[in-house]
Amino acid sequence: MADFDWNDLRAFLAVARTGRLTAAATRLGLDHSTLSRRIAALEHGLGAKLFDRAPTGYTLTEQGTRLVPMAEEMERLAIGAAETVGGTAANVAGTVRIGSPEGFGSWFLAPRIGRLTETWPQLRVQLVAAAATFSLAKRDADVVISVSRPQDGRLTVSRLIDYDLGLYAAPTYLAAHPPIAGAVDLKGHRFVTYIEDLLHFPELDFVRQVAPEGCTALESSNLVAQLRATVAGAGLCVLPAFLAAGDARLVRILPDAIALTRSLWLIVHQDLAELARIRAVVRFIRDAVDAERALFKLG
Repeated sequence: MADFDWNDLRAFLAVARTGRLTAAATRLGLDHSTLSRRIAALEHGLGAKLFDRAPTGYTLTEQGTRLVPMAEEMERLAIGAAETVGGTAANVAGTVRIGSPEGFGSWFLAPRIGRLTETWPQLRVQLVAAAATFSLAKRDADVVISVSRPQDGRLTVSRLIDYDLGLYAAPTYLAAHPPIAGAVDLKGHRFVTYIEDLLHFPELDFVRQVAPEGCTALESSNLVAQLRATVAGAGLCVLPAFLAAGDARLVRILPDAIALTRSLWLIVHQDLAELARIRAVVRFIRDAVDAERALFKLG
């Protein structure tokens, strides 16, 4: 154990979480060779092989898998020491990365997030608005907003808001296609929707629920792209109220027959939940949503 360096555990966790040396080096702000030396030094100090190396990436060995929870516990203690003993636990400062669905992140949160950094000038916010899953265990993000509630993990999970969705189309599309008087008339109409094999959340598989016999005209993993395509007349699209309800370029279809509701969940890793900067971001998101709850409901 004489050669064991506790700092090398940070390098180990980064590689374990990303599976690739280059990605882990970028995350830590190190060069590739330095990170490789740290992993080798840790393996030498422990007398154990922690990774199987392959051209496709790094895979944990059995010994490496056993080390992960111990390294994460040490990381948690290190974070606590830096925040509490270091005297910054009560300061809203540092970087917080928010992972969010791209519709909510781009359309609702982005125009409002500047107020947060105006309130806390020492806070740096990174907003990742994407149709993707974010792993808090792998530190993909510090605060996650998701349409799917996680079932396990050391997480603090709370419902942010329920939001309504409706079926919309542009007047140009409606004028050029058969009329829609009831749900049965949706058969054969063209839909704008998600790409099925890139759909990370079953909660977003709307067409299967609304019109299983409808045909897909355009598929996109990006909700804002779906909105723009629908406005341009590409087809019918299920869209959230906060994005489409106030858009005069769209007509809501079958409002009495088609109304869906989904939930947004606010998720934080338990190791970070009590940090001042995390609490400030979570409180801001909740306050912003609570102040404009009507945007998330269909009239």
